[in-house]
Amino acid sequence: MLVRVFVTLKQGVLDPQGETLAASLNQLGFDEVSGVRVGKYLEIELAGEQEMGRVDAMCRRLLANPVLEDYRIEVQEQ
Repeated sequence: MLVRVFVTLKQGVLDPQGETLAASLNQLGFDEVSGVRVGKYLEIELAGEQEMGRVDAMCRRLLANPVLEDYRIEVQEQ
């Protein structure tokens, strides 16, 4: 089983890396860019069928900081 995890900063949390990228894109002539948010994308291969509660626990305990970040889990059966 392949699990994809998307981690992003919560709304309202400052994203200095995203702000820098947005400013750089504007300087390169991409004036249509009004904002950028930076996050993480992870692919996790799991052996056999797994309970989604286990993947959620992985995210809460290690992969994301629940105080500052949100995460979304997608499952792809192989």
